[in-house]
Amino acid sequence: MAYNNAGLYAYLYCRIIRTDFFGLNAMPHLKKLRQVEPLAKLWDRKAQKCGLRHTIFSVNGDNYTGDWLDNKKHGKGTQTWKTHGAIYDGDWKYGKRDGYGIYSKLLSAPYEYSREYSGEWRNDKKHGLGTYFYTDSASYEGEWREDQRSGWGRMYYDNGDIYEANGNRYEGNWKYGKKNGNGKFFYLDKGQLYEGFWVDGVAKCGTVTDFGREEAPKPTVHPIPKVLLLDVQSVLMETQSAHHSE
Repeated sequence: MAYNNAGLYAYLYCRIIRTDFFGLNAMPHLKKLRQVEPLAKLWDRKAQKCGLRHTIFSVNGDNYTGDWLDNKKHGKGTQTWKTHGAIYDGDWKYGKRDGYGIYSKLLSAPYEYSREYSGEWRNDKKHGLGTYFYTDSASYEGEWREDQRSGWGRMYYDNGDIYEANGNRYEGNWKYGKKNGNGKFFYLDKGQLYEGFWVDGVAKCGTVTDFGREEAPKPTVHPIPKVLLLDVQSVLMETQSAHHSE
């Protein structure tokens, strides 16, 4: 086939267009690859706990059911310790008991718990107002500071409670789990009242008077005689000042 110059150029131009149209000389199309997240990072991300979760079990048998925030217990939740046989149900803050909660211990019978403490917590310790149950009939109700009785409090003993005539009780201040400062001890079984100052659980100075002696189940043989000091309060204040200065 013979072509002049014009015809040759036209033929070549048509071949170029045809080739490009059918993609024979087209530039290759690069497929964008999707980035694959490493498995270790993927597993770590899925393990991060946030929000309400079902029960999470630990390898030692402990388990927790409740709210999470940034992989820490936060909000409402229930923690069970298998080794200690204990359970806590209440508020959490960044992985620690904080707010109001109830701590109970496992009894000998399976899945039966006895309440040990109910009240306020701070930084994983009893702090604020709360009640500690020693037995079914003995308990302490009052203020706590870093797991210790501190401040105002009231004690109920095994031989009765505040609502019964034969129940001795203490109303006053506590420090480090002991009676400290001003307080009253009601010997309701004997019909007497001690009111005064305490140091580390020991009554140091105060007055003892008859209190409900007529109704007491085991009253003293004789009533307490009257104190004949001219200024009882001055003597008590002087004695208290001596203990404060020690």
